[in-house]
Amino acid sequence: MQMSSPGVMKICQVLAPNVMIHKLNVNPSMHPIKQKRRVFAPERNAAVMAEVDKLLTAGFIREVYYPEWLANVVMVKKPNGKWRMCVDFTDLNKACPKDSYPLPRIDQLVDSTAGHKLLSFMDAFSGYNQIRMEEEDQEKTAFITSRGLFCYKVMPFGLKNAGATYQRLVNKMFHDQIGRNVEVYVDDMLVKSKENEDHLKDLKETFQALRTYNMKLNPEKCAFGVSSGKFLGFMVSQRGIEANPDKIKAILEMSPPTTVKEVQSLTGKAAALNRFVSRSTDKCLPFFKVLRKAFQWTEECQRAFEELKVYLSSPPLLSPSKTGEELYLYLAVSSSAVSSALIREEERVQKPVYYTSRALKGAEERYSNMEKLAFALLIASRKTQAILPGPLNSGHKPWQTSSRSSLTHGKKEGEPEQLETWTVNIDGSSTKEMGGAGIILVSPEKDKFEYAIQLRFRATNNEAEYEALLAWAETIKEDGSQESDRQKRFLSWS
Repeated sequence: MQMSSPGVMKICQVLAPNVMIHKLNVNPSMHPIKQKRRVFAPERNAAVMAEVDKLLTAGFIREVYYPEWLANVVMVKKPNGKWRMCVDFTDLNKACPKDSYPLPRIDQLVDSTAGHKLLSFMDAFSGYNQIRMEEEDQEKTAFITSRGLFCYKVMPFGLKNAGATYQRLVNKMFHDQIGRNVEVYVDDMLVKSKENEDHLKDLKETFQALRTYNMKLNPEKCAFGVSSGKFLGFMVSQRGIEANPDKIKAILEMSPPTTVKEVQSLTGKAAALNRFVSRSTDKCLPFFKVLRKAFQWTEECQRAFEELKVYLSSPPLLSPSKTGEELYLYLAVSSSAVSSALIREEERVQKPVYYTSRALKGAEERYSNMEKLAFALLIASRKTQAILPGPLNSGHKPWQTSSRSSLTHGKKEGEPEQLETWTVNIDGSSTKEMGGAGIILVSPEKDKFEYAIQLRFRATNNEAEYEALLAWAETIKEDGSQESDRQKRFLSWS
């Protein structure tokens, strides 16, 4: 396996143009923009010159004359105290259409990684720089320094569609392995093995793919044959998924906020941990109230702050779901939020798979409990669609157990009666003037019942689907004794 030491890779070692090349596809109607040169302090300017020398030696940049597009460099401090040179491609990016190539869902990648015995984390050496720029687009990446004007011959960091190009490359490289023994998100690569004895074989297969495409790895950022590690902001292991310790530490070490900005920082940090916090919106509600008016850190805020710290001092381990197993979804609603907990059962012990929570806004706060439950179901299904293995089977009547207690403690007080379920298919569409939505109910006997509504107001597709779900729920509610059997259905995924 080929690896590169920092500063060693040359232009002749990057990927061949027929493998992958980055094109800007600049809109010809956009006028080129030349940014005025920024002046740096001596320390930063010295760092710029050192980086320019390194890039020139590698052959990654070349000097350019009379460029139409021109951008400034931006110096960013690294965690180790050194400087990273970036280029401000803001103007150029505005002239480039978005590449709609899909990026994988982070939640899905993390879930599919947890539960494996051995993992290997790999990082490409200057990953973006291993892809060449289209020759006719090179001068558009021109940047200005105190030494002169230069442009990139390889794909630099900061271009609008660089991530999409890189994802297209790695999907091509590992198309036979992704989902089986490899997961890749842009430049984050991971090899996973269910059994220890399979890991060497999985690594050999991965190295062969890397060698075929001539991609180099950075040995300083690789870890091979480990039982756990950080992947896309989460800690993954055979046991399950844990929150990033650094994100938890950032909240645990916080002092009580004294300004609105500090409260915003707190809510942002808490939002990054939503998946691991049961009813997170309810727990953080006092913080949101502070943001709506003049700053005042109340006793309620302090109490919520301390309770959040206590909860995060021992956050739950999320258990990865297994293909084909039954999952339980608990819903909870309050006056200000809707929440859910997706649960799996192992040896009669319930383990959390995913928590969701969302604050109610505006008219949503006036929803009835039935409407809030429907809304909670909608939010949960969208958040966990990568985990749920099949269609939603739902009915009107909730379990006769305390779903709030189950959601809070992850324990089930009783088993529901195992009744047959109905399948619900919802579809919505909208135009500039109005929207519409339809529902198809399929009974256990495969009988179909169709229900359609017309919305005489503008609505997004998601809003149209939601209105259809509410209309169906209200219909069931009003059907009374004629639909007593249907009302007995309970919520489950199978």
